[in-house]
Amino acid sequence: MISRNLDNKTLNYSSAKRIKREKSFDLPIPILISGMDARGNEFQEQSKLSSISSQQATFWLNSAVTIGSRLNLSLDIPKTVVLERQLKLLLTGVVVFVKGETNLRKKQMISVRLDKKYKIRTLTAKK
Repeated sequence: MISRNLDNKTLNYSSAKRIKREKSFDLPIPILISGMDARGNEFQEQSKLSSISSQQATFWLNSAVTIGSRLNLSLDIPKTVVLERQLKLLLTGVVVFVKGETNLRKKQMISVRLDKKYKIRTLTAKK
């Protein structure tokens, strides 16, 4: 068994393996992302969510952002058999991962660590 002392706390590697990873869901729904790009300009861009968990969201983005950037995410949750009305989920978070791609439609894969606070709004049906 290997252990390491970090800030006077012992981490036991054999017990660390037993910690469950958070469940992430592939959820390809439209998302609106807004914030400041790498040059300090405000942007707003439509994309598709790749995956989401209670702590992190991943998506592709054309706008260049840097690690540490704060982003606003707006997701339209569709009406389902269980969900009687369409919802809008408003999230905020900090960019924790950026992977550039040159051969894909979107330039960067972005992962955002989500803030614990969020808002859910009910969308009224269009007549």
